[in-house]
Amino acid sequence: MKNTIVLLLISLASCKVAQKTTIPAWTPYDESDELAKNAKHESPRMRYKLIQSRNLDKNELWKQIAGQLTNFRATDYQALKPLILEQDIPTLQANIQSGTLTYEKLTQWYLYRIATFENNRATTLNNIIAINPNAVAEARQRDKNKSTATHPIYGMPIILKDNINLNGLPTTAGAQAFSNNSNTKDAFIVDQLQAKGAIILAKANLSEWANFMCLDCPNGYSAMGGQTLNPYGRGQFDTGGSSSGSGSSVAANYAAGAVGTETSGSILSPASANSLVGLKPTTGLLSRGGIVPISSTFDTPGPMTRTVTDAAILLSAMAGEDPTDPATKGNPKNKTYWQDVKTGSLKGIRFGAYKPLLKDTTYALNVEKIRSLGGTVVDIDMEQAANEGFSTLLNADMNIDLPNYIKNYGSAALPYRSVSDILAYNQQDSTRRMPYGQGRIAGVTKTTTSPEEMAQLRSTIRKNGALYFEKPMQANQLDVILSINNRSAGLAAAANYPCLTVPMGYKTNGEPIGLTFIARPFEEDKLLKIGYAYEQATKARKLPDAYN
Repeated sequence: MKNTIVLLLISLASCKVAQKTTIPAWTPYDESDELAKNAKHESPRMRYKLIQSRNLDKNELWKQIAGQLTNFRATDYQALKPLILEQDIPTLQANIQSGTLTYEKLTQWYLYRIATFENNRATTLNNIIAINPNAVAEARQRDKNKSTATHPIYGMPIILKDNINLNGLPTTAGAQAFSNNSNTKDAFIVDQLQAKGAIILAKANLSEWANFMCLDCPNGYSAMGGQTLNPYGRGQFDTGGSSSGSGSSVAANYAAGAVGTETSGSILSPASANSLVGLKPTTGLLSRGGIVPISSTFDTPGPMTRTVTDAAILLSAMAGEDPTDPATKGNPKNKTYWQDVKTGSLKGIRFGAYKPLLKDTTYALNVEKIRSLGGTVVDIDMEQAANEGFSTLLNADMNIDLPNYIKNYGSAALPYRSVSDILAYNQQDSTRRMPYGQGRIAGVTKTTTSPEEMAQLRSTIRKNGALYFEKPMQANQLDVILSINNRSAGLAAAANYPCLTVPMGYKTNGEPIGLTFIARPFEEDKLLKIGYAYEQATKARKLPDAYN
């Protein structure tokens, strides 16, 4: 296979003895040529200072993988490829039920694939920070207990963004300061996933502190993981941020799906950049308990998958009321999102299309496609929005919320009690800990916003955000507004309106582009049905060529 390595199998004396796997050692390489090439990139944010992590030893990842690939050969990988590559969760489950696949082999296949591509300088995407050493053992248990499965997420290998707690693996948020944040409480959504039988396969790289570390630094960079790259064009196309590793890994078929988090665009941006389905739910539909925060006002986890059906399955599996997260209290918990999507249709749905965006050929063509499928599309103006105070509130929230996370969910090994403590730690070794500086997170400590001012800001931001969408929606009796990628993400965050992005095509240079549907709070079921109908009619997603 072009641009891949072959994992070496050491055959033991007897064929009855388990065949163990070794993975060639990773040796850091001279990346000066790559950096020189990117120094000329038309986007200043794509001009990298470094690509490889200075803090993560990839060989530690290979140790965690190699021990789980006993009796799994290159021939197994190739034989199983048609059953797994680009297949959605219902198809994977059907293959397992038919006996042509097992949860163990499915998990090993993804681990083998990660090692194959990530241990090759030409194809590494730097999107994985940690591997669950128990993933295959858990998969074997799923095979033994298949009769207990009650949810389609059962036995499915899922990747977590590395700001989501999984006890036993570090939850770093990409920061070297959090490299020993291992003995933590599981995040509530992780408990929900594991209770339904999901397998947490790995932790994904991200923009450090969920893109709240540095000013004008590349999306997808973290001190722990290095520079995440886009499988559709390594160094050519932006990965989007901050859930860059979640997007890059699912696009490259490293897992059945992934979980990202969003404050303002951090799911929508990398999902659209990696030709994926990404759902930014209404804040409070899913718990934030055990997730390293920016803002308790706006933060939410959400699914990032290759299909709308898989997003519905993952959303359903994570939903639940968390006593420690007041935002989840009394909110709708639809357990059958994945069953309902197939009833979706575009007929009778009223869409708003922004006039300025119609200059984009791909957007305009897909608007016409929606019309041809029975949807009513009204062209609407894109007005200026009053969104003052958004950054101020983020800073004020993080100044409170990050110390609360450390206290309530962080490892006892963490010595920090404030954002100022973390800033001081980074300054001790700026080369390894903050090569792009820490201008953004430093702003957190400068906040002087009082609790009363914060409450007023929340109210004003919510009101102005909702007004921005409701004015055209009410005037034109719209169900959904159409946008591109994450262009309306900040306003949707302000309004607390859910968004679903679905692949709609590729630019002439091959860069993915997504159509984003925006609806009113807690209308995720509507978004998923509409998204499914659109997806089935267009089937725009393509596997990245170098990762077939």
